[in-house]
Amino acid sequence: MKYTELAKEILQQVGGEKNVSNLTHCVTRLRFNLKNDSLADVKAIKEMEGVVGCVQKGGQTQVIIGPHVKDVYDEVNKLGNMTSNEKSENDGEKKGLFARLLDVIAAIFIPIVGALAGSGMVKAILALSTNFGWMSPESDTYYILNLMGDAVFYFLPFLIATTAAKKFNTSPLLALVFAGILLHPDLTALRTEGIDASFLGIPIKLAVYSSSVIPIILIILLQSYVEKLMQKITPSVVKIFVVPMVVILVVGPIGLIVLGPIGAVIGEYLAQGFTFLDERASWLVPFLVATFCPFLVMTGMHYSLGAVQATQRAAVGYGSILTPATLSYNMAQGGAVIGVALRTKNKKLKSLATSTGLSCFMGVTEPALYGVTLQHKRTLASTMIGAGIAGLYAGITGIKTYSAGTSNVFSLPIYMGGETMWNFYNAVITLIIAIVSGFIASIVLFKDPAEKEKSEDNGQKSEGTSTVTINEKMNQRTEVFSPINGSIVPLSNVNDDAFATEAMGKGIAIAPTDGNVFAPFNGKVAMVFKTKHAIGLVSDDGLEVLIHVGIDTVKLDGKYYKAFVQEGDLVRKGDLLLSFEADKIAAEGYELTTPVIVTNTSEYLDVVEGEGNTATNDTVILTAVK
Repeated sequence: MKYTELAKEILQQVGGEKNVSNLTHCVTRLRFNLKNDSLADVKAIKEMEGVVGCVQKGGQTQVIIGPHVKDVYDEVNKLGNMTSNEKSENDGEKKGLFARLLDVIAAIFIPIVGALAGSGMVKAILALSTNFGWMSPESDTYYILNLMGDAVFYFLPFLIATTAAKKFNTSPLLALVFAGILLHPDLTALRTEGIDASFLGIPIKLAVYSSSVIPIILIILLQSYVEKLMQKITPSVVKIFVVPMVVILVVGPIGLIVLGPIGAVIGEYLAQGFTFLDERASWLVPFLVATFCPFLVMTGMHYSLGAVQATQRAAVGYGSILTPATLSYNMAQGGAVIGVALRTKNKKLKSLATSTGLSCFMGVTEPALYGVTLQHKRTLASTMIGAGIAGLYAGITGIKTYSAGTSNVFSLPIYMGGETMWNFYNAVITLIIAIVSGFIASIVLFKDPAEKEKSEDNGQKSEGTSTVTINEKMNQRTEVFSPINGSIVPLSNVNDDAFATEAMGKGIAIAPTDGNVFAPFNGKVAMVFKTKHAIGLVSDDGLEVLIHVGIDTVKLDGKYYKAFVQEGDLVRKGDLLLSFEADKIAAEGYELTTPVIVTNTSEYLDVVEGEGNTATNDTVILTAVK
């Protein structure tokens, strides 16, 4: 059956496009989020030619396709465009470009929030230590701690490249290459030394990419399209080097010439506009910059404004374009995020908001911006309201900085200057206004996601799920015994990127010494591939494992394989699942290395490999920790 026909039939049986709020896919399954699960005909879907199975769990209708899931996903998405046109029951309108941009940025930053928050606290501790005289800024200890705290922010494009690649379903290793291009020392040296650069005669705008966000996201988005096209049209025999080569040669120059400098170019024009306003309505500049500072920071445009203020200070002895605004923004964001910490009942969010909010007062806002503010649009609004109010006061009173410095609670002395102390007093008042107004706006506007989760859990509790049952599932450990007798092979050594990069999940591989596959635990058969080369299992406590016998053996179309179980069968550890004729498969030129993958890795705290070099069905090869 053609993928288009199968896609049409699946879409019809899940209730049609209007019943789909979102569509994603994993390695083997289409995952539908439906507005009304009862409209999905699970039995009819199971009976379709081309479908291995269908289950409803985790709030999703999951249609198990097998190795061709991406092809079917593409066809279903063409019919309804359900991943770019997400709708809720209460809102039939398409999300705007700005809303989608924030959603993408939020998704990309969720995995790196911990690193940002930890580094932010290191910077905050340094600020406290130096201001209270506990540590000298000239000491080696300060130097080392400072570079440790700065590293995650300076090399932020590398972290974003990895998570953006996952979001856009493209190669994370190639994505890291583009991050390396943006931060390459030679490119940085050209900019620092003021040397003009060009590519094939086309001039390159040399921008600052350290700590930047938007450039690398745009580049990885382009990479995803180019890589997908090249994977489709490139012959398999040369894909391994042709695809990455073409992607680098196409995306690299476009990134450096067009996508990367966008923020810098817009920032320069913005700087000219603010300079114009500063000459005619100076009170307006701190208000505008403070209000829209979250977006200036995201795009790197604040660098351009910093350069303008440095020029201003050199010419007239003070700065008024950027620092009064960033003082307002930093303090307002700190107040807004602390408001979140007080309002939320979610312990993880409370802890994150407390630490990142405090770091804002020390002048480090990125952890709060990406970890909290952009995750909750009402917090973003609260930050902008507080920053705008404080920035307006700073503009009306005309506060100025008389020396360089960061915008934190300890940098207020840079506002001392002029004929009276009122410039300093107004800076202190600006700081207080920012914190208080940001905090109050957050208290009023914030809606706790924990309350939403609580209401969503009510249905489960009505079916008998209790708090005790949920707690019993915490700290759960599931042992996976080897399904095959043989030698243990690290997953990174498997000759298949999908397994070696852990794109499908964490796990381990076995080089078999015989042709039998046994159940690695007590559980249930989730699926048996029609080609019998792979089988999916679910343990009694929910661990999902894929056993894939050989590399590219799907091409054998089931030859030399025999299955002893079928979907839905209950199995006990040691039960025979599959057998295969190892010598004949090897004679056909296929590797027999067998990856054993935990496909729902994301639901576990960690998946730990066992010890030893050989394995039998009595050897624990993996332990999944809930």
